Formats: sequence, C-alpha cells, structure tokens
Amino acid sequence: MRPGVFFLIVGPSGVGKDTLIDGARARLAADARYVFAQRVITRPADAGGEQHLAATEAAFEAREQAGGFLLTWSAHGLRYGLPAELSDALRAGRHVVANGSRATIRRLATRVERLVMLSISADRGHVEARLGERGRESEAEIAARLARAVEVPEVPGVETLHVANNGSVEQGVERLIAALEGVARRLRVVPYPIDTWREHIAYLPADSVIGAHDYLGPDRIDIVGEGRSIRANVHVAGTQPALAADQIGLSRQAFEDLGLPEGASVGIHRTPAPESRALLRAKLGGTELDEAQYRVLLTDIMQGRYPPGEVAAFLVAASHHLSDDEVAALARVRAGFMRRVAWPEPIVVDKHSMGGIPGSRITLIVIPIVAAHGLAIPKTSSRAITSAAGTADAMEVLAKVDLTAEQLRGVVERTRGCVAWNGRLNHTVLDDVMNTITGPLGIDSGRWSVASILSKKLSAGSTHVIVDLPYGPQAKLKSRDEGLELARLFETVGRQVGLTIEAHATDGAAPIGRGIGPALEARDVLRVLDNATDAPPDLRDKALFFASRILAWDPAIGNAEQGLARAWELLRNGAARRKLDEIVDAQGRRQPPVLPGALTHTVRAQRAAPGAELHIARITEIARRAGAPNDKSAGIDLVYRAGTPVHAGQELYVIHSSSATDLESAATLAQSDPGLHLLA
Repeated sequence: MRPGVFFLIVGPSGVGKDTLIDGARARLAADARYVFAQRVITRPADAGGEQHLAATEAAFEAREQAGGFLLTWSAHGLRYGLPAELSDALRAGRHVVANGSRATIRRLATRVERLVMLSISADRGHVEARLGERGRESEAEIAARLARAVEVPEVPGVETLHVANNGSVEQGVERLIAALEGVARRLRVVPYPIDTWREHIAYLPADSVIGAHDYLGPDRIDIVGEGRSIRANVHVAGTQPALAADQIGLSRQAFEDLGLPEGASVGIHRTPAPESRALLRAKLGGTELDEAQYRVLLTDIMQGRYPPGEVAAFLVAASHHLSDDEVAALARVRAGFMRRVAWPEPIVVDKHSMGGIPGSRITLIVIPIVAAHGLAIPKTSSRAITSAAGTADAMEVLAKVDLTAEQLRGVVERTRGCVAWNGRLNHTVLDDVMNTITGPLGIDSGRWSVASILSKKLSAGSTHVIVDLPYGPQAKLKSRDEGLELARLFETVGRQVGLTIEAHATDGAAPIGRGIGPALEARDVLRVLDNATDAPPDLRDKALFFASRILAWDPAIGNAEQGLARAWELLRNGAARRKLDEIVDAQGRRQPPVLPGALTHTVRAQRAAPGAELHIARITEIARRAGAPNDKSAGIDLVYRAGTPVHAGQELYVIHSSSATDLESAATLAQSDPGLHLLA
C-alpha cells in the first residue's frame, strides 16, 4: 500500500490556521482517510488556542527519549511534538493533517515519504483584526509582528500549496479542504497494456481512492498534470495487470498523448458540459450555423465533450440540412484543425474520387502523367475501409506510403508528385469521432463529405482539384442527376473556399480494369503505363480523360483537347512510366514488390448466357474474404467483360490469395453466389 500524505499546515500568527483546521476536522470527521494530529505542547491544557495534549517539561523529555515523537521543535519558550503514532497512520495509507512550524520542514521531509506543505495566508487587514480579537498582544506588538517578513522555505521534493483565508470562515474551510482533496485524490499514471487505436481510455481499479464507479458512464474525464491534459472515457479494470488504488492506467494512445512519465501525479475531473450545447440544439432544429459557430461546436465535439448519441443526432441533422454556405463553413473549420502545407507554386493540383467502384485505380496513372508534365501534384489517399483496395493500398504494393509531412514535401520537390497515405498527414481526431459514428449507423451525406474532402484539399495546399463522381445502381451515387448535383456543389463550395474545382459525373455501373485488390490493381496500372497490349482500355481511357482536364489548367496547354494530346504523348513515350519509378524510389521502393497471390481458384460459368450482371458488393466481399486489402496479394482478376456472351465453362474470374484458408473461404462464398449473375 502506498503511504498517505503528511499535510503540514504553516502560516504566521493571525492568519487563522487553528480555525481552518478545526473546521476541516469537523467536516471530515466521518472520512477515515484523514487523521488530524493533536500536538503535545508543554503548556497547560486550559491555556486557550488550539486543542492540544498538555505535558510537563519532564514528561515531554521522557517521551522524546523513548522515541514517542515523530518530530519535536521549540518555539516561544515552549516544546512541541507530533506523536510517533502518526507514522502508523501514514503507513496504513491515511493522510495526516498537522499544524506545524516552517522551521521543521527539512527535518520532517526526511521522516515521511510524502510531504505537502499547505501555507495559509491572509491580507494585512484580516491578520491585524484576528490578532486584536485574541487580546494577547498590544497594538505595538501586533504592529511589530506584522512588520516581520515571513518567508515560506522551499525544500526540494516538497510541494507547497497556498490557501488564502481572506473571506468568511466557511470560505476558508472550503479552500483548505479543496487543497487537501486535490492532493489526496491524485493518481499515479501508468501505461496500461491495451491498444485502443486512437481512442483515449483510462482504467481505474474498483478500489480506487477516487471511487472508480462514480466515473462510469457516457461522460468523459479530464486528466491533468504538469501543464498537460487529455480527455478519456473511464473503464473499471478488474483484470491483470492489477492497478493500485492510487493508480490510473492509460491505453497506449492516451499515455502517449498525455506525454508524462510513468508514475507522474495527475488529477482528474469530469469534463465540463459544453457551452456549445445551444448550437447543437439549434442545428437539430434545422437552424443554419455560421463558420464561427461551427468552430465552437466542432471543437467541443473533437474534445469529447459530447456523448456519442448526441454527436450521432448532430450528424443526422447535418446530413439532411446543410446549405451551400454551411458546407463551405465546415470545410474551412475542419481545415483549421489540420496542419496546413504551403507550396511555392502558382498551381498545385489534386484529384479525388468518391470511390465505390472496384478496380478504378486511375490515380496511379494520372499522378505520373501530370508530374511528368511538370505540375505539382502531392496526392494523399486513404486505405480501404469496406472495399478491396484503396489508392494507398495499391500504391503500397510498390512503395512506402506512410510518409511524414517532411518526407512528402521532399518527394514532391524531387519528383513533382507523390501518392501517400493521408492517415498521418491530414487525418484528425474529428475524423475519428465522426467515422466511429457514421460507419456503424450508415450515415452518408454527400454534403458532409464535400466539406470533409475540401477541408483536406485546403490543408494539403491544393489550388486546383479534379473530382471523379461515379454513379450507377450499385455506386454511392445512384443516378447521373445525383452526380451532377454533387458536381455543382463541389464547384460552388470550391469557389467559396478559394479552390478551383472541376467535378465530373462518370459511369460507375461496372468495375474499371480487371484487377480487384491491391496487387492486381497495381498490375493493371503498370500495364497501362507500359503501353502493354493487354492493358485494360477502360482504365487507360478514364485516366487519360482526367489527366487531360488537369493538364488544361497549365496556361501553356490551355484546353482539354491539347491536354489529352499531351497526356497521350507522356504515356506513349514512357515519360509517365519513368516518372512513376522516380516517385516509387523517392517514397521508398518496396523490395520485393508484391505480386498477385500464387494460390488461385477459378470461378466458371455453369451455363451459357447472353451476358452477365456483376454485383459489386458481392464481388468485393469475395475479394475481402480472400484477404484483401490486408493481404496485398489477394483479390479477384476479372476475366469476363461486361456486355459479352457467356459460354458454359467459361472463366468468369480468378480468385488470388496467399493463404490457403482464406482462398478456401472465398471460393466457398463464390460457390454459393459468384457475384456474376447470368442473364436469362
């Protein structure tokens, strides 16, 4: 058991030490954590002042010789002693409160393990009045006492807290108790061996000195120490490793973010209710908020001041009621939460796709074409969440994508382009909060997405952005009209936040290219860049279209027709392929590169048919069952091309994996429903 704290109360005569100690003793009488020391003094018991144990000089000397005191000292012709039994209370984990002398601090610090000095003070008027009320000294003596400077000694390793007693007795007692509790309820930080990803979790033992179960629930706590703080949810830990009653365990991310050494002393308190609650309620009622209001509200959400249910309600309201101006305001506010990258370039281009279409990995073709031309295109991309591969997953087949901001800048300065994972660059705590809720609840708002996407483009330092908006029955956007409306929103809001945006609604009825999965999609990209005869023409043509629109922003090109001619030139003469190699080398080439999985299973048509309809969700599920995207070699190689007849026994697609177990699981799933439904 950790020993208790010895609180030594010091202060000059007249500041009201005895009154405050008596008040605290009465208030804390039922609290077994505290022991209020009664001093032994060589003066009669009825001499007035504090309650003490009277002793003659001889009795005091005898007790001292017998080791009956923790500490003794002399003052004003009297002997003072603190009973040795107080050491037993400290060893039992109880906190001792004692009226003492400043002159004893250094000696006491060698005899107790945890010593805190509480220095009571009061302004001159209050002290003069209290000394006069005691009637022990003349006015001249009181004036002389007040003229003496009183210094509180500083002892290394001994914390000193100051309590001002300038108000009523009740106020002074409250302040003293608050100081005692502030120390008594401190906890020692320890790293707890649980990784909760980005979530901050604090673990308390059931017998915590602060009453662990009182902190359970949806509300969070602030953990504060040495000028640093974090917010966390509380769990009560009854498993190993066991926590001491005065310890607080922090999950890996929480411990790293707090940044204090193991064993550091911290205090906790419930996170205060957010002042922005009126704004949240206003949004729930459909009110339009401005940029300043969103900054306040989102800051409180990001800092964990709202429980998940209230955040979910806000997101539902925002998904249905966001004006164009609000989307722009949200984009600017969210960009303000990220580190801004500045480029010494008049034009910094970028590309974004709303995604949802397997195999459409045109980014890895567009980037080297544009960079080979000479425009700066620092591209940050996501990993897959529900699909078989994200752009970052496919690039990771070839190169390192987990770059710092400094590394990304270096790559772009060398090569004019990059393809990096955005998780370390412009992913924020707010993204984590929102994704945690929107994913399980299926909240998907195009307007909210536009604000999020444009905020990242602003933080990345982009000036011109091309946006791909695939639409189709199985895409995120279900119709061309929906795609065109979102394109209008992108371009309108882009102008409001200072970006040049060109958005295009594109056909997303079927996968683009053949590969579905990181290595297979990277293979298709390399075939296009190598001008291979078996390169997927749909992947090449879509990439050239978007590259041409980007190149048209260069004043030397001027229009999309010249942009397309330039894109074709850079592809055919191998400049784009060489540029990809430069980017890969600059980011860190993967050795050896990841190849499509050697373990395969071929799915064939059970009968002839005039054609087949591909179900994107099912095909994606089969690819993920094979191991994609975590297994970069896993996925599906589509053999069947939409719109062509199907022959009995014809190959429809080949499943790849590096794990026999995963391959078997994917094959079983494909057998029950291959995701390519033969037409009648």
